[in-house]
Amino acid sequence: MVYISEVRNTAPEELDNPTAKKVYATLDKLKIPYECVTNDVVETMEECIEVDKALGVEIRKSIFLCNKKKTSFFLVVMPANKAVNTTELGNKIGVSHLSFAPAEYMEEHLGALPGSASVMGLINDEDDYVQLIIDKEVADEEWFGCNPGINTSHLKMKTADLLNKFLPKIRHKAKVIAL
Repeated sequence: MVYISEVRNTAPEELDNPTAKKVYATLDKLKIPYECVTNDVVETMEECIEVDKALGVEIRKSIFLCNKKKTSFFLVVMPANKAVNTTELGNKIGVSHLSFAPAEYMEEHLGALPGSASVMGLINDEDDYVQLIIDKEVADEEWFGCNPGINTSHLKMKTADLLNKFLPKIRHKAKVIAL
């Protein structure tokens, strides 16, 4: 059984992760309402099911991909139960030979370790190396669930606030594609 704190609408004080601190500070500065929990480490979508129940939202799957030369990077956000076909996605975005990016690139561009990839990690991508791709199914939902850059905390916010307030503030735009 995964430990999950009570749901709150203020940033967890016990987080010592720099990315999560920046994320919660930015959400507060933009006055974007959210609910969050702290929890035991969860590294798979199956482990997130209890977090989903606590927050009343599905935590979205985030996959960090790159081209063959490792010069273009993509963060793909989709429903937890959906698999990505890298060949089909590559055809849709005009990039051949998409594959999972090595962990060191995820840490460099998103400030995250494997198991913690999140759209919120884009707050660290100040040079705009990472292109954000969000599945249309996710973009069309009222609520969005993710981690703030570390897999010991999760948050829920309105998808419209993510797309129209948070992402523009950190100079990113989502490419919405039906995956």
